[in-house]
Amino acid sequence: MSEYVFKLPDLGEGTVEAEIVRWFVKPGDVVAEDQPIAEVMTDKAAVEVPAPVGGRIARLHGEIGDKVAVGAPLIVFTTDAPDTAGTAAGATPLPAPAAARTAQPARPARVMASPATRRQAREAGIELAGLAGSGPGGRILRGDLAAAAAPAPAQAPEAPEALDATTEIKVIGVRRLIAERMSEAKRNIPHFAYVEEADVTELEALRQHLNGRLPASAAPLTYLPFVVAALARVLQEFPQCNVRYDADRGVLVRYKAVHVGIATQTAEGLKVPVLRNADAASLWDIAAEIRRLSLRAKANSATREELMGSTITVTSLGKLGGIASTPVINAPEVAIIGLNKAMQRPVVHDGAVVVRRMMNLSSSFDHRFVDGYDAAAMIQALRERLEHPATIFLPKVQ
Repeated sequence: MSEYVFKLPDLGEGTVEAEIVRWFVKPGDVVAEDQPIAEVMTDKAAVEVPAPVGGRIARLHGEIGDKVAVGAPLIVFTTDAPDTAGTAAGATPLPAPAAARTAQPARPARVMASPATRRQAREAGIELAGLAGSGPGGRILRGDLAAAAAPAPAQAPEAPEALDATTEIKVIGVRRLIAERMSEAKRNIPHFAYVEEADVTELEALRQHLNGRLPASAAPLTYLPFVVAALARVLQEFPQCNVRYDADRGVLVRYKAVHVGIATQTAEGLKVPVLRNADAASLWDIAAEIRRLSLRAKANSATREELMGSTITVTSLGKLGGIASTPVINAPEVAIIGLNKAMQRPVVHDGAVVVRRMMNLSSSFDHRFVDGYDAAAMIQALRERLEHPATIFLPKVQ
């Protein structure tokens, strides 16, 4: 036997360190090659780290919340393959004592379960190695997880907690990343906020008409695809808002294509998957891609590529949208558009007080690079397209 020191590998995109978000193993566990052993968080996304070899866990380097540098030891295995321990990237073989080398334990059996079942088990905190699978060949099924997660018999209620009881919650993972990015954005970016109301009565009529033609099983259109489609056209007139700021080089990178970040609330916190090339997509393609990306973000299965590269972000609180908001810019972008709740209210229309469906657009701009006049003009152009929805499907208003 020998010890195999697995070092944190290079996770790409210039990553120099990663935070340990979750250990899937503990010392003494027997793991198979490619079995997930840890989840780490870079400044881009959460990444599952698989075991490079099969063996027994000897030591873990770091606790949840600790940051580990690329190339630093992450985990130590004891293996029964001394001749190959040093061949894999990111690993360092350490010779074991002579007495240890005489032992030849059987290679650990791989737990049989689908990726979906493995993820469900991790989220529920269930160790698959300790379950007896009811599927073919001992395969662990979802029903086995449900049985393992069944509540224990009711016990007598505990004494009530003291009024001054507290709970400490360590800020790690996505929540830590959100905290760091929000602090950096507000500290470094002078936000210019602009709120405008839009009469979406005609847009609502179009939305209802299109939804009425959908199959019963299809997901209905929300306002978001219409806003993204309109925004993609408007940015042709205001390219200075379809920009990423490279602070290291002091350069504004202006994009021709529109890659829209879709702010998505998940159980772990806010994530922003990216709808690429929105300017070249149809309304239906935009709606389908928003649904796909949102579901992947909520299931924690979005890839790094799906969470990177947006040039402008749209955020919506849906039914909780309120009257107005002040969204924080998703750096290194220079603009973000927030959708507030659409509701009926009395307004003056064509000289008479009537009931119309109104929705506020709350926006923030990086005032270093977007002047207030241009910011207001862009939102006015967006409002005009939403109020006259036929223009959403025109390349440019003449």
